Amino acid sequence: MFRRALFLVLAFTLSSSAQTKPARTKPAGANPAPPATASPAAAVPNNALPSNDPLLAKVEAYLRVLFAWGPDYQIKLGPATQAQISGLYKIPVQVMHQGHPETGTVYVTKDGRYMFRGEIRDLAADPFAANRAKLNLSGSPSIGPADAKVTVVEFSDFECPHCQEMYSILKVVEPEFPQVRFVFKNFPLTEIHPWAMTAAIAARCAFQSSPDAFWKVNNQLFDNQETITADNVWDELTSFATAAGLSSDALHACMAAPEAKAKVEADLAEGKALGVESTPTLFINGRPMVGGDRQALEETIRFDLSRTP
Repeated sequence: MFRRALFLVLAFTLSSSAQTKPARTKPAGANPAPPATASPAAAVPNNALPSNDPLLAKVEAYLRVLFAWGPDYQIKLGPATQAQISGLYKIPVQVMHQGHPETGTVYVTKDGRYMFRGEIRDLAADPFAANRAKLNLSGSPSIGPADAKVTVVEFSDFECPHCQEMYSILKVVEPEFPQVRFVFKNFPLTEIHPWAMTAAIAARCAFQSSPDAFWKVNNQLFDNQETITADNVWDELTSFATAAGLSSDALHACMAAPEAKAKVEADLAEGKALGVESTPTLFINGRPMVGGDRQALEETIRFDLSRTP
């Protein structure tokens, strides 16, 4: 989220007389630029405005006043392109402050008068069809019928405490909905979880041996998450895998080969393409849900089960 709560602002005008003043004092010399007329989109290739178009300078000046972004904030706008609605430009915004980047999007009328923040939705289109198209449901551990009306895809990290909570929730929810398919995807957050990738590769190796072996290793990892460390993870995984029916030699050979890691990296790439940034993140028939809220999960599943195709 932008500093100064940019993403909480649903609508605002480029006319300063109609806008509530920022809570902080305006920086000196940060008054909005004088009105400028946007360059005609037809004169620019691909309906994009050039980086030196006066409209972009006007938007930047207004944002700096609105959120008290002084010279220590680096702002990059554009490219400004034609939005889904005629008469609007879609303008990506990147803000960098003290090494922390933030991104977002604003929409601006082509006459340079009004700007708003929000989402443009096509009421004639399924809002989650694009997400479903990006989800690969084959070749991943799953429970439930392949032709289920509702599919829940979870992106998870074996070292994540919140994923452990979701694991406990799903142990209760899955038996309640035998008609629903539950699919597991690896999304190890290696920047903060030192043994997550190793566990993901081992679990993938278990799955390549048999789906049943995967679920046994999955259960052991989450049941024993608190006692696993970067120092003992190899021994723990070997113990879990052999208890699930794999030989230690077969597990180690699989983990040393590139195929299992490639599958984990494919899950990571798929999640990133879907906008996954934290775990657990679930997609219920393509509808994203972040975190471990059992009530919300059950209500969403029941809603989708009740819908007429």
